[in-house]
Amino acid sequence: MTSTSFTHDLVTSQAVPQYTDIQSIVADDFEIMDKQVFGSLNSKVQLVMSVSQHVINAGGKRMRPLITLLCARMLQDEPSHNAMHLAAITEMLHTATLVHDDVIDESGQRRGKPTANATWDNATAVLVGDYLIARAFNLLVSFQSLSLLKLFSDGTCDIAEGEVLQLQHQHNPSATEEDYLRIIDGKTSRLFMMATQGAAILQGQEQYLQALADFGQHFGNAFQIIDDVLDYSGDSELMGKNLGDDLAEGKPTLPTIKALELLKQSDKEGYEQLRLAVQTGKTPNAEHLIELVRHSGSLEYCKARALEETKRAQEALGTLPDNRYRQGLYQLTQMASARLL
Repeated sequence: MTSTSFTHDLVTSQAVPQYTDIQSIVADDFEIMDKQVFGSLNSKVQLVMSVSQHVINAGGKRMRPLITLLCARMLQDEPSHNAMHLAAITEMLHTATLVHDDVIDESGQRRGKPTANATWDNATAVLVGDYLIARAFNLLVSFQSLSLLKLFSDGTCDIAEGEVLQLQHQHNPSATEEDYLRIIDGKTSRLFMMATQGAAILQGQEQYLQALADFGQHFGNAFQIIDDVLDYSGDSELMGKNLGDDLAEGKPTLPTIKALELLKQSDKEGYEQLRLAVQTGKTPNAEHLIELVRHSGSLEYCKARALEETKRAQEALGTLPDNRYRQGLYQLTQMASARLL
């Protein structure tokens, strides 16, 4: 596949890549990495081990470490213990952010399983989340790479700032698309960028850092926008949460931001209803509010933005080594965009 094929090739309903097929490209590396996620936990406190194992067991598809493994193999096609180790660390950091998210959102379930804060309590969940971050950096030291430590320390600061920005704009009906992009750049896209760039640093292939950063950022942006669209149009059972949860929590997501902008011009009454719901978090008429967002034209706009970000992620891949691992990264972008079908 040549780099020119990356520009506009978005997935169709007949050609949706399967995650298991993409994962199979690095199956042996992935299996070792998955074991390392658990094997890297070594707390002397039993409660820390119990809670950590609980949240890691409840983990999802391990997409971020998969990206690290694909990037490492793309740049140097041979088994790399360091790449597997870094991928496990990336997953540990991601798990920590989810634990903290669940506390902030007061979530009782994630992916259909009880959260740590619901199983134990908020204090325990927060402290174990802190442990996972500290342990991740403890493990990073073993690489003896200041470049890698700087990438992950800067990135972790950005993630925390993104979460604080989201809190700052919670229940703020005046939040803008620019505010939203700053939030998701930190809370979502930054970890994808760390997953990609970390592999290049490990392999001594710094000439690809910018392309990998571009891929991670645009893929992360698309991924989050799609998630936020599905909060108004997805399957609540598949998502593991009710439609409209983001609205009830007052989160400044792009579908709500754009709906407010469009309704302000076309439906003053609808605008006021949605504005009040965002501001107060009170949604007794949730179905009506969801319909307001759907009929405002907001979701069409957000889908177009997500596909634009997907294309930019695909284009970033065009300057990277052309092999089956790059194809795997490309297929991940297709798989993500297929969620909009």
